[in-house]
Amino acid sequence: MGEFGLQPAVFQALAGIFGLLVIASIIVAIIRSRLADAARTELVSRIQSWWLMLIIFTVAMAVTRNISLVFFAFVSFMALKEYLSLVPTRRADRRVMFWAYLTIPTQYILVGMEWYGMFIILIPVYAFLLLPMRMVLAGETHHFLRAAGTLHWGLMAMVFSISHVAYLLVLPGEVNPGAGGAGLVLYLVFLTQFNDVAQYCWGKLLGRHKVLPTVSPGKTTEGLIGGVATTVFLAWLLAGWLTPLTDGQALAAGLLIGMAGFIGDVTISALKRDLGVKDSGSLLPGHGGILDRIDSLIYTAPLFFHFVYYLHY
Repeated sequence: MGEFGLQPAVFQALAGIFGLLVIASIIVAIIRSRLADAARTELVSRIQSWWLMLIIFTVAMAVTRNISLVFFAFVSFMALKEYLSLVPTRRADRRVMFWAYLTIPTQYILVGMEWYGMFIILIPVYAFLLLPMRMVLAGETHHFLRAAGTLHWGLMAMVFSISHVAYLLVLPGEVNPGAGGAGLVLYLVFLTQFNDVAQYCWGKLLGRHKVLPTVSPGKTTEGLIGGVATTVFLAWLLAGWLTPLTDGQALAAGLLIGMAGFIGDVTISALKRDLGVKDSGSLLPGHGGILDRIDSLIYTAPLFFHFVYYLHY
């Protein structure tokens, strides 16, 4: 529970990411005069938000482990809060929401305790059983199934899935001595976010065939293939630096993150279309809400965690 800090490999990787963002900022500054007002405003806002997110993420990773865990708990809190502000809820369930929010500190305390057995079942088992029981005690049966399913899905996505990122931090450091748990977190988060950017860029450059036109019209087959291929290459390139993965395992991890990120993205797109909203919020200018930014991570985090955990821990 003492000092955490950044190991040299993680520090160097973060420096490289800052370098990429500097290059992106310079490119935007050069081309901004050629863009329409709306496109220029959105692009500048996106870059500014990326700077803010990267700085906050770096600070959170560089301090003590407990502060890092609090940071990820706060991300889960903001995501769940945003989600519950969008989905239909019943007045009778207001007190149930208190118990739902209480799972957040409990889940992350379990991470800090490194109590894997309880961490892995708290929400899928105990919250799954407790929250409907508390709804029953309220005596309201109208839309009971919808309310219970909506709340549990939100907890699984916003709290359980995201808490897997935090658990990477507390995995035994001797298995990955070059970068530790922070290296695994950086590897996962960077590849997940870069996969989104790569799929967008390849889609803009070569996209012709829609993948899921009724769910996410901007997604193309060419963008998906190009983005996943780029993610697989980067996963292989960075694995020896940040993870204990072998070359073959790194290629598999890249494929896993690339495909899972796409599925997470379109799943949240389907949710937003069902709710009739374009963005989940306005917290991050140019990006939307917190849910718009972590949609891919909801899927990649637990899948990557268990992939690494099974192979090396």
